Order: sequence, then structure tokens, then C-alpha cells
Amino acid sequence: MMIRSRREFIRETVRSAAALGAAGVMSRFGQMNALAATNPGYQALVCIFLSGGNDGHNTVIPISTAQQNYSLYAQGRQGLALAQASLLPIANGNDVYGLHPSMPEMQTLYNSGAMAVLANVGNLVQPLNRDAYATNNLALVPGQLFSHSDQMNQWQSAIPNGIASNGWGGRLADLMQSQNAGAIFPPVTNSADCGLFCTGQQTFPATVPPPLSGLPGVTGMATIVGVQNSSAPTAGVQQLLTFDNGLQLVQAANGIVTRGNNYATTLTGLLQTSSLTTVFPANNPLAAQLQTVANVMSVRSQLGLTRQIFFCDFGSFDTHGQQLETQQALLQQLSQAVLAFYEATQEMGITQSVTTFTASEFGRTLNPSGTDGSDHAWGNHHFILGGGVQGGKFYGTFPSLVLGSENDANSRGTLIPTTSIAQYGATLAQWFGVSAANLPTVFPNIANFASSNLGFLG
Repeated sequence: MMIRSRREFIRETVRSAAALGAAGVMSRFGQMNALAATNPGYQALVCIFLSGGNDGHNTVIPISTAQQNYSLYAQGRQGLALAQASLLPIANGNDVYGLHPSMPEMQTLYNSGAMAVLANVGNLVQPLNRDAYATNNLALVPGQLFSHSDQMNQWQSAIPNGIASNGWGGRLADLMQSQNAGAIFPPVTNSADCGLFCTGQQTFPATVPPPLSGLPGVTGMATIVGVQNSSAPTAGVQQLLTFDNGLQLVQAANGIVTRGNNYATTLTGLLQTSSLTTVFPANNPLAAQLQTVANVMSVRSQLGLTRQIFFCDFGSFDTHGQQLETQQALLQQLSQAVLAFYEATQEMGITQSVTTFTASEFGRTLNPSGTDGSDHAWGNHHFILGGGVQGGKFYGTFPSLVLGSENDANSRGTLIPTTSIAQYGATLAQWFGVSAANLPTVFPNIANFASSNLGFLG
């Protein structure tokens, strides 16, 4: 691989903050096996971001509830309605809902109490109803609704009406620095391109690409510059990185490259000791990412980490057309990957210590666009999974599916969220160890909402 510019060189180096297939043994890190005892109080958050805007209306469907039934859903969905007989039933008390037919693994996890559903969550400045939304008051409504890039940034920053330079995952890591004192690897790891979510004010993520990403493995600087099995190029690059040219910007960039290479070398050596046997589905991009997450978790003690945050990006949910076919394949991959990852946490004995949750920039309209797709909308349904989850039930308020109802921002089933991202994240944050007093540092608008803990974590 030839690097065409300094910027590209830096990017590729930082992205290589560990490669699973790389060779290279580091004896000094092999000596750290003495630290391999389970870290006390270990906890990890794993975000699965469904990029493009997953259609929640065909992910969680009312069959027979106190407020509505399948026929109401089918009336609004029209040609996108899934057959009632195909749905995978799950109960919330006396109410019966159905999961998409491609998700039997997640049905099993829900029914076993390991997974919960959070209904109609999304970007909110403060609680909002249809009348308040209709006033178009910019102080009340998140900016640039229905825009992929804007809503993704707002979701990941938890700042719905301003410009952010960091995300709530990174800010959580900032607050947990004392828990990771002495760590030799960053507390935040992403296995794909991560936006604001992963970046804090004092902490920054490492990128650990999964095998299916096609990114190059790293054995050192020689590989990065395109020359292997030669010590001369490596020595030359190291000399360039340590040369003091007096330019602060260049020196800072050199530091980033050096840290990235050190992280890659560190993790590469340690991952050779991983003994996980859980089988992950093949030809499944999300499963590959979650397998990478599990492998990094398996060497958490050697890395000196007691708090970790992971970000997985799983895309192609922007289904303006061919939605039924596209979503069927994607949700099948999601369901199978999540089950394998849960089984990996069981193998490692950390099921109670790991909470996995889904996110997406927005939901989609109940009413179709054309005949085989749906448009950008707002509120959406999400899943929380783990041994600490109070599962087998719904949280939040499931919205009315009547077009033009109080929960509809227009007349197409564009759900106005009844639960905010700030509340969703604050519940996860408190389980992670953030005090109630520190929540506004991570979620600036949390005081606008009556509850900062939704109860889905024990």
C-alpha cells in the first residue's frame, strides 16, 4: 500500500490501532500475564449504530395491546406491512408485540430476560408534543431534523440544538479515567468509522478493524509505508517521527502516528493469547466487528482497563426502496451477530458486566414512500442486551400508529419521540458508574426531563 500524502499516512496509521491477523510477538507484554486476574468492577458498553435510519415500524410491531392492534399497523403500513403470521411474538405484560421474522435469536434473548425494548426514543431538546412541534419553535425542536449527517451527529453527541466537538461516549470515558489509571490502551475502541460518539475532551479512541473490513494488517511501520521484511524503512520512519523540527502541528501529528503504532503493536501481541472459542457467523460484517470487540475484551486485564466503550457501525438501513428485502437481510445479520456476542460474554464470564445497545440516527415513516420504501422520520425503537438488563419487557411509551395522532409530527407516522436520547444514555451512564451529579457533563439537556433513569438496568 503506497501512502500518497502525509494526511493519508497519518489516517492509515491511526486506523491501524491493532490488526487481528498481524504477526509479531512482544516479550515485554507477554510478561503481563501476571495481571490477567479479572479486573474488579469491570464494565463495558457496546453501541451498535444502525446507520441510515433503521425502520423501527417493521422491527417491533403491535399485535394485540391495550391501545392498538395489528390491523392499525397494517392500515398505516400498506404495502410494507409484514404478515401477522410471520411475526415473532414477544410479550410485554398482557400486551403482545411481534419482532421482525428475521430475528429469532433476539426473540429468544428477549424471552429469556436478557434483552429489553426501549420504545420511541430520539433526539429531543425537551419533552415535545404535536402542538408544540407545529409552532416550529427552534428553541424546542432539534435542528436539521431528517438529515442523516445532522441527526447522526446529534445522536452521538447528545446535543440536539448546537454544534458539538465530542460525543457522549467520549465524555463518559473522560469521567472514568480514574477507573483506568495505568491502562496501556485507550478506553474507547471502534471497529469502523466512528463519528463524534467516540471522541472525548481528554480521551480519544483506537480503531481496531475487523478481518472483513479489508484494511491492512499491521506488523509495524514498514507495513504501513508499503515495504515489508525490511528494517531500514522502519528505522527511517521512526527517525522521522522522533525528529524535532520545531513545528508544533507536525510534532503533534508525529505523536499521533507513534501512539497509533504502539497501540497496534501492543494489542497485536496480546490478541495472540486470546482463547475465545465462540463461533461467530461467517459473511456477516457486524458479527466480524463484534468478534473483534470480544477479542479485545478477552485481554482487558492485560490492557489495564476496567471500563471500556465500543462502537460498531452497521450500515445500509436507508431504505427508500426495496425495504422489505434489504431490511430482512440486515436484521437477520443483526440478530445472529448479537446472539453470538452474548454467548462470547458468557464464555468470558462477563455477561453481567457488558451492556449492548442499538442506536440509529432516526426512524422511518409508517406510511410508505412509493410502494416499497419509507422516508426519514424521527422516533425509533431500540434494544438493550446484557446480563444486567431488566429484560423481557418494554420501556418508554409505545406510540400510537394512527396517522395524524398526537405522536405523529405530520400525517405519515413520523413519530415524535416520547423518550430522549439523553434519558437513554443517562440510564446507561449511571450503570457504567457516572454519578447523577455528573450527568449534565455528559448530557447537557438531561435536566429538561423528569427522569434520568429509565429502569432497564439493575
